[in-house]
Amino acid sequence: MRLFDEEDEFDSSAVIRSLKRAVLAPNSSNLQLWSFYHVKSPEKKNILAQLCLSQPAALTARELVVVATRRDLWRKHVDFMLSILTKGNENGVKVKSTKDTGKVLQRITEDKETRKKAVLQYYSKIMPQLYTMDALGIQGWFKRLYVSLFMAPKKPTYRNVTLADLRIITHKSAALAAQTFMLSMNAEGYDTCPLEGIDTLRIKRFLNLPKMAEICMVIACGKAKPEGIYGPRIRVKNSEVIHTL
Repeated sequence: MRLFDEEDEFDSSAVIRSLKRAVLAPNSSNLQLWSFYHVKSPEKKNILAQLCLSQPAALTARELVVVATRRDLWRKHVDFMLSILTKGNENGVKVKSTKDTGKVLQRITEDKETRKKAVLQYYSKIMPQLYTMDALGIQGWFKRLYVSLFMAPKKPTYRNVTLADLRIITHKSAALAAQTFMLSMNAEGYDTCPLEGIDTLRIKRFLNLPKMAEICMVIACGKAKPEGIYGPRIRVKNSEVIHTL
């Protein structure tokens, strides 16, 4: 949707509800390396619209949402996950009393302990190994070399260990959240337009984001105007993009 009705009523709380739903989107390792900036004040919205290259969708939007990746928060969020996992407050498992109850409870306890150890190792060891990276990404190429020479020849192996890979991972998670937000806004009765033709560096400065943060997209929100649909939906043939093995 490229044009929004600037006179129609707009419920800003729908954006808040949709952002809360977006936070529930699937994301890599549940690290939630994203931030959402809800821009609703007319003055700041106008500034941001200019940084979106004055696209009609940005200029006529009632409100704008900036989706940013926050790879710089990985350590903080890993510590958060570890703090939750080490509390030992997993949901209790209820087992119907039978003659085998003791064995069942023992197996459940053992399984839970095994899973817990694996998850704790995942966040305390594997995640730091993956996300620890120098500014130039040189460490990532050493990791890729090690994986290629010593791990991959033996078995299927995770290979996405470079700086570029980490950027892709965080942008994929942010995009999943952005899509969830847009679907929620549609369910709330509003329309959206994800914008990529934007000055990401100036938007980053506008939001005073740290160096490692990146702008994924800006989403324009509002009530659609009929003329905001510039043409029919065009897609290549399904047979060209959908493949069944």
